[in-house]
Amino acid sequence: MNLSSSPTAVSAEATGSPPSWLLLGAEPMRAAYELASAQFMKKADLPAGDGHPVMLFPGLATDARMLSPLKNLCSDLGYGALDWGRGFNTGPEGDIERWLDRLADDVAQHADEHDERISLVGWSLGGIYAREVAKKLGPQRVRRVITIGTPFSGSAKQTRAGWVYRLLNGTEPVLGPTWARRLALPPPVPTTSIYSRSDGVVSWQACIQRGRHPHVENVEISGSHCGMGWNTEVFAIVADRLARR
Repeated sequence: MNLSSSPTAVSAEATGSPPSWLLLGAEPMRAAYELASAQFMKKADLPAGDGHPVMLFPGLATDARMLSPLKNLCSDLGYGALDWGRGFNTGPEGDIERWLDRLADDVAQHADEHDERISLVGWSLGGIYAREVAKKLGPQRVRRVITIGTPFSGSAKQTRAGWVYRLLNGTEPVLGPTWARRLALPPPVPTTSIYSRSDGVVSWQACIQRGRHPHVENVEISGSHCGMGWNTEVFAIVADRLARR
């Protein structure tokens, strides 16, 4: 897999402003339209799964309920779909490194229980968890990573979600240069970054893997940020990538 294999492959600079207030304001209506469109999608036309485990990570201020359309899709296709098991996502707690280590241990346990490598799918902030866990566990336990509207190559200033983080945690989301460089490094497994130029929450430039990496691709879809979890284009890409060996 390479960049040219995606429907739309681009390169981008890390710089970029947060999405416009107009795009942000249109998020609820657009997400509702995407949810309605998903009801008419012919999921039977999507490639069937091989039964390997797939863990899904929710975005900031969301939980398994927001991921249920995507989880149900994976289950219907024949995968062992798993929720991340930590409920409402308020962001990492305490020491970030130790928090990620515990999360990686949970994922490794699921992979070992299935005696098969696991694929990781993360929406928004959940995609950062998926990428970092894959870096910790490596290709011995992780088969593939798919991120959906995940700002791993930018800064907190490139999102409109900062106020949500402040509301949940009482602090500003701070990303130091060391962590910024770390998050921008791709996982050592096949990785797909799904992004939308019309994302109203996260700057699309922050969702792009820069540089040429033969196992990484950037794939553009048309949709809102809040509706990516049930966007029909996202469904098709996730189904296709999970089915690849």
